[in-house]
Amino acid sequence: MDLSPVTLAGTVVRLEPLALSHLDGLCAVGLEPSLWTLTQSVIASCDDMRAYVEEALAEQRAGVALPFATVDPATGTVIGSTRFGSASHEHRRIEIGWTWIAPRWQRTAVNTEAKYLMLRHAFETMGARRVELKTSSLNTRSRQAMLRIGATEEGVLRQHMIRPDGSSRDSVYFSVIDIEWPAVKARLEGMMKRD
Repeated sequence: MDLSPVTLAGTVVRLEPLALSHLDGLCAVGLEPSLWTLTQSVIASCDDMRAYVEEALAEQRAGVALPFATVDPATGTVIGSTRFGSASHEHRRIEIGWTWIAPRWQRTAVNTEAKYLMLRHAFETMGARRVELKTSSLNTRSRQAMLRIGATEEGVLRQHMIRPDGSSRDSVYFSVIDIEWPAVKARLEGMMKRD
């Protein structure tokens, strides 16, 4: 699977290869505490955001991630971030995650189109056999979004992670596999026509 930086452009969102040049834009919209209540990351300052970006770029250099800045193409405003990660080249498996969108752009067509662009790239360009998504078992909004796009819920991994506050996180795994992609693609394209 080729994890070379690429721009994925749609109508309502553009996913640009993440760079430190996006840092000011990410800080402008990404220090909202509600974004980080159910995530493994706690971003409370621009220093935290810089560390978050630097970690993503280190994973990219290691060949296991492809991080993006999520951009509003109409204004050029950075509105969030997402990435491919946990790449298993041997098994042609990759995860879509580390996704956050500033509150103003939540519950719009942005996330639907971003997932469409990423899934299309994963299956049609990278040759993935399986795309995984996961979230906290407590994150009902994220779980509903994954089901809405056509991903299959596979199960709960109990005490899967330790949260920054020391508590345990149960993670719910979802996936889309290559033979399901044509139906998921059609579903997403239909959703985007309605949005």
